[in-house]
Amino acid sequence: MAKNEGIRFISSSIKIPRSSISNANPNPILSTLPFARQSIALHLNRAKEAAQRLLSSISGLRGHGVLCSASLAATRPEPEPGVSRRQHGGREDEERVLISEVLIRNKDGEALERADLEAAAAGALKSCRPNSALTVREVQEDVHRIIESGFFCSCMPVAVDTRDGIQLVFQVEPNQDFQGLICEGANVLPSKFLEDAFCDGYGKIVNIRHLDEVINSINGWYTERGLFGLVSSIEMLSGGILKLQVTEAEVNNITIRFLDRRTGEPTTGKTRPETILRQLTTKKGQVYSMLQGKRDVETILTMGIMEDVTIIPQPAGDTGKVDLVMNLVERTSGGFSAGGGISSGFTNGPLSGLIGSFAYSHRNVFGRNQKLNLSVERGQIDSIFRINYTDPWIEGDNKRTSRTIMIQNSRTPGTLVHGSHQSGQGGVTIARVTSGIEYSRPLRPKWSGTAGIIFQHSGARDDKGNPIIRDFYNSPLTASGNTSDDVLLAKLESVYTVSSDRGSSMFVFNMEQGLPILPEWLCFNRVNARARQGVEIGPARLLLSLSGGHVVGKFSPHEAFAIGGTNSVRGYEEGAVGSGRSYAVGSGEVSFHMFGPLEGVLFADYGSDLGSGATVPGDPAGARGKPGSGYGYGGGIRVDSPLGPLRLEYALNDRHARRFHFGVGHRN
Repeated sequence: MAKNEGIRFISSSIKIPRSSISNANPNPILSTLPFARQSIALHLNRAKEAAQRLLSSISGLRGHGVLCSASLAATRPEPEPGVSRRQHGGREDEERVLISEVLIRNKDGEALERADLEAAAAGALKSCRPNSALTVREVQEDVHRIIESGFFCSCMPVAVDTRDGIQLVFQVEPNQDFQGLICEGANVLPSKFLEDAFCDGYGKIVNIRHLDEVINSINGWYTERGLFGLVSSIEMLSGGILKLQVTEAEVNNITIRFLDRRTGEPTTGKTRPETILRQLTTKKGQVYSMLQGKRDVETILTMGIMEDVTIIPQPAGDTGKVDLVMNLVERTSGGFSAGGGISSGFTNGPLSGLIGSFAYSHRNVFGRNQKLNLSVERGQIDSIFRINYTDPWIEGDNKRTSRTIMIQNSRTPGTLVHGSHQSGQGGVTIARVTSGIEYSRPLRPKWSGTAGIIFQHSGARDDKGNPIIRDFYNSPLTASGNTSDDVLLAKLESVYTVSSDRGSSMFVFNMEQGLPILPEWLCFNRVNARARQGVEIGPARLLLSLSGGHVVGKFSPHEAFAIGGTNSVRGYEEGAVGSGRSYAVGSGEVSFHMFGPLEGVLFADYGSDLGSGATVPGDPAGARGKPGSGYGYGGGIRVDSPLGPLRLEYALNDRHARRFHFGVGHRN
């Protein structure tokens, strides 16, 4: 019989013993003792009975001169004349009987055919030796040792009266040779795993101890994967065939239960149960996996509408399946918040650069985990009003597609491209009204994609809020020559990320196409890409990043790529290196932990407009004498905070200028 032909799998319904189900252990089917402990215990009980029968056998020989004064009874009879009892540790020892010879035989009293098995049985004996005085307990212990060797399914001690004295014969029955395996109930256990586990035993006598190791390895396979499964029974059939019964607990039902966040008592939840259930990867009929359940808990928590989530598996009656009860504690659905930030524009005064914000958010609109956010930001120049409505998972879609509807009215400094604060002329503000809809979905593991349509109406304003079409250097501020530009953008974006950790791998590719549906609408194509890779080097971490982009077509000058600043080339002011149709920025950082949440960093940045500054309408970079390329280097510290890393950095550039940079969160 070939090795791979010795295993046969039979799928069957799962039957969990009632004794296991009634156990208070929350994971009852994982609390079963290893197989060999049960099997050996059964054999040892039989061996105990055999030792008691040995007592009767020896008692029948009481007429013999050697035994007339002794008995191996479990209850101690009164001592007979000529027999003494020794004292040991304050207790009387059992009576002893002199044994003249010890033999290993088969159940028919004949010598074993295999010398190695006879040697294994003889080697297991500790007390039973020729010409030794033994008690029933010592004989019984040696019977146990023979059984525990794993090679024998039974052992019967027999006393034989000979002219030379009492002969003690251990009649053993070896296990069968292993010739094949039948496995039932193993629906998720790979057949290759079983083949590898049993392949070394083919044609060899079954050893219970080795079999226990194999069973433990099978149970370990389930444990490592967090699966509710184990070997529940094993039986030796005729012809050396082992029958292995595997119990795998399938999910019978999933129940959603909401708990009050103060009392912990069941309550009525605001979230629709189907909104929770569709997030779960655990489904009915699957073998329950604790690891998969843990991931489901994390998924529910990332929805942002639950304060606490737990999954409790419970036995589903005597079906051998499990019911899952998911306890949920909801967070407050909506609320107001206030905060602040820092503008990238040039402003004056004691509160220069600061932005205040006020927002209202609702995390669970209609109980479907849909998000509504209304926010207002206001600074010395910056002003943003934004409405976002997001459905993280469109109902009925099996691709986990999300939809976001956005409306935004903003005014931001135009200093990144048109700034010339050094000459003292009035500033330029870019006013935008933007609206659009975007759809996002996971494409494959670690990859996600976004597609959308966005309409933008934008134009430039002076310090008084009046529309202007040219800046201080007489460079145009719009592409159309009018006071505003209109563009309908078709957007495509693909994102690859390993994790949210700042040292992980990340790649983002973005493309926008202006659609000239109306003659006056702008038509251009813009591509932008960013990549980042972190590498651990001993106690330090090296972070390399590269970004670049290009625009083809007719676009607003204020939409040019701006180079320089906190998230670009440090050591320069925002947009001071250049602004062009194309750009490339590279950065390298070495960070190292200092103490507590404090981290030190050394960095170097380089950026260039790739000679494209003059191709931007009006050449705003050339008019302001921007170099078009430059580098900076320096060091800084970072502190972890609930908002992300707080970054304080000091940099020098290639023009010998020095500058402090402060930022919140990771660099783009």
